[in-house]
Amino acid sequence: MYPDLPLLTHQATGNFFLIAGPCVIEDHENPFQVCERLMAITSRLQIPFAFKASYRKANRSSVSSFTGIGDREGLEILRAIREKYNVPVVTDIHSEAEAAMAAEYVDVLQIPAFLCRQTELLHAAARTGRCVNVKKGQFLSPEAMKQVSDKMRAFGCENFMLTERGTTFGYQDLVVDFRGVPTMQQNRVPVVVDITHSLQQPNQSAGVTGGRPDMIETMGRAAIAVGADGIFMETHPDPSRAKSDGANMLRLDLAEQLLEHLVAIRQTINRL
Repeated sequence: MYPDLPLLTHQATGNFFLIAGPCVIEDHENPFQVCERLMAITSRLQIPFAFKASYRKANRSSVSSFTGIGDREGLEILRAIREKYNVPVVTDIHSEAEAAMAAEYVDVLQIPAFLCRQTELLHAAARTGRCVNVKKGQFLSPEAMKQVSDKMRAFGCENFMLTERGTTFGYQDLVVDFRGVPTMQQNRVPVVVDITHSLQQPNQSAGVTGGRPDMIETMGRAAIAVGADGIFMETHPDPSRAKSDGANMLRLDLAEQLLEHLVAIRQTINRL
């Protein structure tokens, strides 16, 4: 059904795949801690896994918000994780110049939702030959992602995914229309559901995005039930101390039980 995605061989296992990690590289210890724990869980549950962390955050609410520890330093940590654990690594890019730079360090380039219509950015990502994950803009319908898919193929890229991460609902909330999963799958690409960013409550007056982490499992259960190919989530040992998106991240010690439940749902669906 889909193009070859050797990094995320979910079809071979009958399972969903997982893209997960902390929002951003905060220091030299946290990313390794998170990756090691997630690898242990996904290995046991036979979930194909890719580690995600941004080396730099460009879309911040406040000018004082944390953006990273330095581009090269963050990318070097991602490379070290990739080599130490032999795991695919995912990171965001925000400009054409970043595409070629980041591609030297990671396996999957991620296009942030706000930038999914930026033609030159998509082109630059496609030119690297890396797998590309394009997040659906909060302002776009699932049907509109056909144009994104057409662009990627026009640029010679078949190795890409689309990610649902909610649609703007009023000024300070997002909703997920789960009809969008099969709709976007009609583009013959894997569709991922981001079960943490879709629970953000943006545009808070304090300049820090809010969230509903208590609904993460609900979102994950629904995503698996409608046939999502993959799950995206951000997780941190202590979200209250996270330097970015802590309000909607999953606490790391809750990841194992969540993934056990999602695997059970997928296994049930596979038997139908």
